[in-house]
Amino acid sequence: MKKWLLWILILIMLLIPIYTNAYASKVIPGGENIGIYIKDKGITVIGFYNNKNTDLNVGDQIIAVNDITVNTIDDLVATINSEVTNNQVKITYLRNNKKYETILHLDLVDNIYKTGLYVKDSITGIGTLTYIDPESYIFGSLGHDVVNGNTKKRIEVDNGYIFKSKVTSIRKSSDGNPGGKIANFNQNIKYGNISKNTQVGIYGTYDIIPQKELIDVASNDEIRLGKATILTTLKDNTIKEYAIEIKKINDKSINKNLYFEIVDDALIKDAGGIVQGMSGSPIIQNNKLIGAVTHVIIDNVKTGYGVFITTMLKEGEQ
Repeated sequence: MKKWLLWILILIMLLIPIYTNAYASKVIPGGENIGIYIKDKGITVIGFYNNKNTDLNVGDQIIAVNDITVNTIDDLVATINSEVTNNQVKITYLRNNKKYETILHLDLVDNIYKTGLYVKDSITGIGTLTYIDPESYIFGSLGHDVVNGNTKKRIEVDNGYIFKSKVTSIRKSSDGNPGGKIANFNQNIKYGNISKNTQVGIYGTYDIIPQKELIDVASNDEIRLGKATILTTLKDNTIKEYAIEIKKINDKSINKNLYFEIVDDALIKDAGGIVQGMSGSPIIQNNKLIGAVTHVIIDNVKTGYGVFITTMLKEGEQ
């Protein structure tokens, strides 16, 4: 072969893109119950009492008092107390990502200024760990986003962490009335930091990788209708595997890709079906991780939805 032709072939080979998975092919499976704390970006108005401030709505985010930035409720209270004049302060707030200003009228009651607002700057709850990438230490959990229960808006992560949480009991589910895990919190024992809250889960970095056997990640075209299992915790910190049946596969949805039914008698006996706190429970089929539990169907609590694990992994690596 002539040397110039060889160089052309080498150049062509270098220009051809090499396609690889943008996510790990093996991960550490979860199933552990975890506590979740997320500090929101800003202070969200969630309600009113004795309200004189008609400009503000539920869902507005207060970001400044008299042009002084505030990030927490403690900041808000301290700044109001130091800046108040004639029982009022200027408030800067966000609504649909647009900035507005208004005057907040205050009542002085027993030497304490009352705003007439109910506000929130963070959320604490529980969920189930889905996976940890053993190379990057990135973890994924929940399979859906964390929203403010009052405003129904997704919380924007300023900072956050996952921590130790032990299940003490189960409030059983029944059709029309989903139950939930009841758990103790120990926020002094942190497992990792939260950096993202997305439609397909929360993500961050895990501090100390647990010594567990890795599991293969299934591609979407490997998933089949039929038998599968979930890993979850119903008591203390003990992970158990429970039988489910994959009924439908939908590759068009964001996080409702797997429609499944609980068929495990022990899980039905102990929990009634899917309960709150199971979100993120890994779904296993043919010894591969295929997805995570995301939603319970309220009218039939033995059924629910799961997200593809590939979707979670891709989001986690971005």
